[in-house]
Amino acid sequence: MTKKEKNPSFEFSLDRLESLVNQMESGEATLEQSLEWFEEGMGLINSCQNQLKEAEQKVQSLIKNNDGSFILKDSE
Repeated sequence: MTKKEKNPSFEFSLDRLESLVNQMESGEATLEQSLEWFEEGMGLINSCQNQLKEAEQKVQSLIKNNDGSFILKDSE
């Protein structure tokens, strides 16, 4: 299984989170269903936070040279 198959894309995760929130706010779910959605949502939030952290590290690793070009700095 590839990494992409294990972790949904950031955009998919946000869309799914919005869907879960809307479903929970409708008030039509059972307590058990709401807890399952909450658990799924927390997993999606974790995934999004990890993806944002990785993106931030990539951005921070770019260093602008005096001539305007960019180089990739090795992560420390």
